Amino acid sequence: MKLYAENILLNDGWASKQTITIEQGLITAIDAGMIEGAEVAKGAVIPGMVNCHSHAFQRAFAGFSEQGSEGQDSFWTWRKIMYQFLAQLTDADAKNIAKQLYIEMLKMGYTRVAEFHYLHHDLDGSAYESSVKAEKSASLATMAQAIFEAAKESGIGLTLLPVLYQHSGFGEKAPTEGQRRFINSTKQFNQLVSDCFALSEQYTNTNVGIAPHSLRAVDKASLLSAVEHVRNIDNQAPIHIHISEQQKEVDDCLAHAGKRPVQWLLDNVELDKYWCLIHATHIDEAERKGIITKEAIAGICPTTEANLGDGIFPTTEFLAEKGTIAIGSDSHISVNPIEELRWLEYAQRLIKQQRAILASEEEASVGQNLWQRAAVGGAQSTNSNTGCLAIGKQADLLVLDMDSTKLFANANQHLLDSMIFASQQNPVSDVMVNGVWQIKAQQHAEQEQASDNFANLLIRLSAS
Repeated sequence: MKLYAENILLNDGWASKQTITIEQGLITAIDAGMIEGAEVAKGAVIPGMVNCHSHAFQRAFAGFSEQGSEGQDSFWTWRKIMYQFLAQLTDADAKNIAKQLYIEMLKMGYTRVAEFHYLHHDLDGSAYESSVKAEKSASLATMAQAIFEAAKESGIGLTLLPVLYQHSGFGEKAPTEGQRRFINSTKQFNQLVSDCFALSEQYTNTNVGIAPHSLRAVDKASLLSAVEHVRNIDNQAPIHIHISEQQKEVDDCLAHAGKRPVQWLLDNVELDKYWCLIHATHIDEAERKGIITKEAIAGICPTTEANLGDGIFPTTEFLAEKGTIAIGSDSHISVNPIEELRWLEYAQRLIKQQRAILASEEEASVGQNLWQRAAVGGAQSTNSNTGCLAIGKQADLLVLDMDSTKLFANANQHLLDSMIFASQQNPVSDVMVNGVWQIKAQQHAEQEQASDNFANLLIRLSAS
């Protein structure tokens, strides 16, 4: 197919009156002028955004945890509510939740998601039984397959990250009752990863990595074994880990290992550009520089970090030192990349008491700088051929609604600033993933059925 755009944000900046040719999901040509027969984009075209961090099942209890508990509400009390909630979810529920979520993501401009997937087992914590009794390992991926199916039916690109989760705290503390559905031995986990790689071959526009949950939940030997296993399958597989999200985690790590979490990781693991450190909220200067030196990615989730009271990542310094960022919606208290980037900038403004902080010498527009850097960083965090619009790249793109953008400063140099900081409604009209339109005029073909299924699920869960 061919798509003509009056204005399009290419890898090297804005261009006018361009036709892109798309074949088998890839951009194969970009030509000046309108080519006969090309579809005309009804607004500016920009690259799709990658969501680097998602726990899909948590979408179902967004709004259930805002009434306070135990007098001093925090991440740790929120987590108790989460455990109670997920204890009820079946694999069919997981698929319905993820499908609703992924449609919401697409409508807001996410074209790919890294699913940090740790809800592995049946309600009682036992592995799902395979339909073929001789194939015991097949049951390990029951929940993973529900996620693959949700991505297929919604049309979003998927990077599945099975999570290794073994302990409830530093010192290899036994897991709690609420964590029983997460737990795998290292051998069992490595088999699950192999199963997920096999599953991925059956689903287009998907790939697989791993996610050691956190240093408090995985010991060193298991972490290194899991990394070695996935690297033997794919030496460029993404590896994500929760790290330094809360101050308590830093304090506990210091007490147990004598080092801060990121410093421990730098000293004990071969980090590289395929590692994504999720949150990394509480890091010192040495850790910050270490992440950048290793070319690892900081996966920042501003709305969840604000909702949980985690803290604020040192984005100003990190970007000034040429660090790589990606953004994620994490707990899905918000499913909106615009809001994530707005929070990213505004938090820095409040700390620094300045304005327009996250611009750069190369790009004066804060909005454009953040959108492009987060999209490219998100592509790196998922090892996907996405993140920008250029020949050879996957055709993951958004068309902005002209009726919305015309009401704000809409010259190219101001357009993404208006989208992120001034727009009060969703400006994304059409969404293409891997060369296929998944959203047209803000509508998805399966949105009504998905939302009905999800609403009925919420009724059932809230009544339990």
